[in-house]
Amino acid sequence: MNEFPVIVAHSGPLEGQLWVLSDQISVGREEDCDVTIPDRQVSRHHALFRFTSSGSTLEDLGSKNGTFLNGQRVTEPVRLTEGDEIKVSFVQTFLYLSSDATLPLSELPPEMQFAFNLRMDESSKRVWVRGVELDPPLSNQQFSLLSRLFEQAGEVVSREELIRSVWGGEAQWVTEQAFDALVRRLRERLNQLDPGYDYIVTVRGHGLRLENSPH
Repeated sequence: MNEFPVIVAHSGPLEGQLWVLSDQISVGREEDCDVTIPDRQVSRHHALFRFTSSGSTLEDLGSKNGTFLNGQRVTEPVRLTEGDEIKVSFVQTFLYLSSDATLPLSELPPEMQFAFNLRMDESSKRVWVRGVELDPPLSNQQFSLLSRLFEQAGEVVSREELIRSVWGGEAQWVTEQAFDALVRRLRERLNQLDPGYDYIVTVRGHGLRLENSPH
């Protein structure tokens, strides 16, 4: 599971691209910037996104045409919050999405929605597949199973661990057939919105693995 925020390019020459903010991301016209915007209105070294344990910030690097956060020009480092809109010289717009983003992906442009593949919101028990929300929602058991796999996306989780996560104190009474039926129903729900892609992979003799890579 990605625990870092994401910077998504909205309208502008980089539209549809995204970057994981795990440390810092420099933005400017020069090729040595992490994000290069090929436009003369953008300064050579224009702005800097920075991520620390205390949160994410945006800093203007003395640009000529300015960096704007939600319409206000940035004059000193500012803290970023979920769904913030950042404009670089009015040439390129970015959106800031935190790791536990609750912004409905249906509000994003289609080319940006598909970059996320599978996303979950624990507080509201909502799931999006390729930018489209699952409706009706997953059952409690389906959501619990997916949530456990999502926590360790890309890693194998044993059947025993998954059964305990879903059924808790009743795990000892759960049959293999009941567990397999739950996995099958969850796969079917995910495949309704993304047919042909295996999110839940069976690793025989070991358990299950969630694949959530861009495709």
